[in-house]
Amino acid sequence: MNDYDDQITMEAQSQPSENSQILQTLALGPLSSSLSSLSSSSPTLPSNQDFHFFNNFSDFKLPIDQIAKTSDSLLESIGASAKTWGANKAINFPSNLDSIADDEAYDWLVDINDELLERFDVSIDEFHKIRKKEEETGRFIGSDPDNNGFQLVYGKKKKKINGGLVSDSVDVSVRGKEGGFSGSSGVKVKKEALATGTTGKAKVPFHIPTIRKPQEEYNILVNNSNRPFEHVWLQRSEDGQRFVHPLENLSVMDFVEKDIADIQPIKPPSMESTLFKLVEEVKDLKDLAAKLRGVEEFAVDLEHNQYRSFQGLTCLMQISTRTEDFIVDTLKLRIHVGPYLREVFKDPTKKKVMHGADRDIVWLQRDFGIYVCNLFDTGQASRFLKLERNSLEHLLQHFCGVTANKEYQNADWRLRPLPDEMLRYARDDTHYLLYIYDLMRIKLLSMPQEGEHLDAPLVEV
Repeated sequence: MNDYDDQITMEAQSQPSENSQILQTLALGPLSSSLSSLSSSSPTLPSNQDFHFFNNFSDFKLPIDQIAKTSDSLLESIGASAKTWGANKAINFPSNLDSIADDEAYDWLVDINDELLERFDVSIDEFHKIRKKEEETGRFIGSDPDNNGFQLVYGKKKKKINGGLVSDSVDVSVRGKEGGFSGSSGVKVKKEALATGTTGKAKVPFHIPTIRKPQEEYNILVNNSNRPFEHVWLQRSEDGQRFVHPLENLSVMDFVEKDIADIQPIKPPSMESTLFKLVEEVKDLKDLAAKLRGVEEFAVDLEHNQYRSFQGLTCLMQISTRTEDFIVDTLKLRIHVGPYLREVFKDPTKKKVMHGADRDIVWLQRDFGIYVCNLFDTGQASRFLKLERNSLEHLLQHFCGVTANKEYQNADWRLRPLPDEMLRYARDDTHYLLYIYDLMRIKLLSMPQEGEHLDAPLVEV
């Protein structure tokens, strides 16, 4: 769509929008309070023969006449409002109400309601057209993108080639049948959805309404009971009165290195030369579990979606060893993740390295029944080391000289199939984490102990 078409579309929208604001002002302003007052007082008035009897007395008749005049004035202002109905489409309230039949006033009221309901239907149709166009093009129609259900995550700029502008935006889908772009969930996200807009930057929607709910797509059963989470996989004591914590018979010192000379930082290979596996089948998940049983430490991260969701769903699990990267599709394999990975996550002899794991720990327990034992949190370590910032983005730059691409930080991770750019982003979160862990341990072990009654820095972390 060219700029001229955009201008026409926005001008066509402006009139319904203005009318809507006028109606909203009437509904929320003095008119609303006046009608509410009249409506609340009406049940207290006598009716039928009693009304005519009381109306013979001035103490009753005078305030009633005043109420009638106020009502007439309000109805006349509604029907004659050129701002609301248009100069040539006023729906005037019948004059001389005392001399007209009740049916005429009733018909007028029906006409007003019909007009309002018709305008509502037109507005809804217009909304659906706009939403459909936004979903197809990824371009926001209107001046305030912050209020339309999308969050912008800015990315690559346009490049100038041979004097012309060429979009360097990223395609979030793979080409399917008949040249279309579609995923296994039925969602269609064309390349234009990430095309550069007027800012010259790519826009990544953090919610794609056309994606089918994962609960329906993958037959996921979700417990939406509103009560505190209880871990169901912990063993209970012999009397059955309490859970047995996996660390109950272990000391924290069992997990802490005591000799800095034993730590040799292992720099990870480049992303391109590192083996990578997208785990979407049970057999691949089984192979991953076997590989994790053969290593001493591995890095973990999760991608979660909770927009318009009561509890949210874990969409991906990223795992990196010293030599390989894995991404587990936890939507497709949700019921299998726990049975295959639960024991290795609980194994106290294997170090798990995560960054800012507070929420990840709960998601692992809630969605897969996975309990993490022997965890090193680089986020907590960065706080103890008093680094300038505690984000993973800062750690990647500080320790590895890597500039993280946070374009997809708030992307919709329910999207399937996952485009290469989102897979690359997900791998970044764990690929360098074990190396950062090495460097942080050395720093923590080399820090002086500040007080004789305080634990060593590494123990504190």
